[in-house]
Amino acid sequence: MSLLLLAAALTACGGGTDGNSAPRPVLVAQPQPMSASVNAFAGDVRAREESPLAFRVGGNLLERRVDVGDRVEAGQVLAVLDGDDYAAQARAAQAQLSAAQAELKRARDERARFTRLGAEQVVSRSAVDAQDAAAIAAQGQVDAARANLQVANNQSAYTRLRAPAAGVIAARQAEAGQVVAAGQSVFVLAADGEREIAFAVPESAIATVAPGRPVLVELWSRPGKRWPGRVREVSPAADPASRTFAVRVTVDAPAGSLELGQSARVYLDGGREAELGVPLAALQKNGEGAAVFVVDPKDSTLRLRPVQAGAYGQDRVAVSGDIGASDWVVTAGGHLLREGLKVAPVDRDNRPVKLAAAADQAGPQPVVQVPER
Repeated sequence: MSLLLLAAALTACGGGTDGNSAPRPVLVAQPQPMSASVNAFAGDVRAREESPLAFRVGGNLLERRVDVGDRVEAGQVLAVLDGDDYAAQARAAQAQLSAAQAELKRARDERARFTRLGAEQVVSRSAVDAQDAAAIAAQGQVDAARANLQVANNQSAYTRLRAPAAGVIAARQAEAGQVVAAGQSVFVLAADGEREIAFAVPESAIATVAPGRPVLVELWSRPGKRWPGRVREVSPAADPASRTFAVRVTVDAPAGSLELGQSARVYLDGGREAELGVPLAALQKNGEGAAVFVVDPKDSTLRLRPVQAGAYGQDRVAVSGDIGASDWVVTAGGHLLREGLKVAPVDRDNRPVKLAAAADQAGPQPVVQVPER
């Protein structure tokens, strides 16, 4: 009797299917292309228009009114220079204009008087012409003084740095108390509007990147969610330090999805189907052939799916057959599993994988290796 009880206990502790037992956690991943070339790049979110802002005149930076990350509106004052010298120049220009206008009035009066005397033939014609020339010269002095006053007023106004458009302050490059030169960058403004991804491409891969090429963009903070995009521009010259080419990509993402400075991956869409591969540990024996465990997104149960193994890599093996890039394959511990077992799929960070959400994405989306940043 004791032997029978022991056998029954062992059977109960074995691998029998129990509908009330908790799902077993399994590590899953989607098949990845076996291409050896780097086809994904690390980048970050930038504004389409990034403008360095600088004063048009030099001087002592008296006040800085915004900081990095602040939102600004068009015309808002961002910083102020010490404008005493420019205000004094404007007053001097105003005084010169007043003097020139007084001289012009005197010259016109003299011209009128000499014109009357010339008509009466009291003075010579040359004397009348001289007064005409003096009046014209006085008018020129007034015009010059008025232009100088306008320049002085403009320079006085230039002591206030204003935002040319609405946006966000992306960088600050000067502090209050610092003497800045005309044209020296004080802020960098990321203007409101379209956001795009900036990344660098090495010389070995630049031949595969061209304006108009389709890509997929994925934020590091939202893995698995990808938006289509296109290469907008490629730098014609490599950076002399890193020997990489700067590339900009426009993204077809909902408004507000991309925040400035977020890290992102850019996947190049080659326009052709790549050979898929799975980790070596995912491959299981299936009689004379091979198979992999795939999690059914409908009920989170395992299905043993036959595949044809291809070329072996260092840690991956190419597979073909009834397997797609959108499937979730068990990548470890397959020898301890069986078909029909209910599981709880997790990723490498031990985070639950929502298979239903993944299955709702339109079309297969290959996952590729991302180079270290």
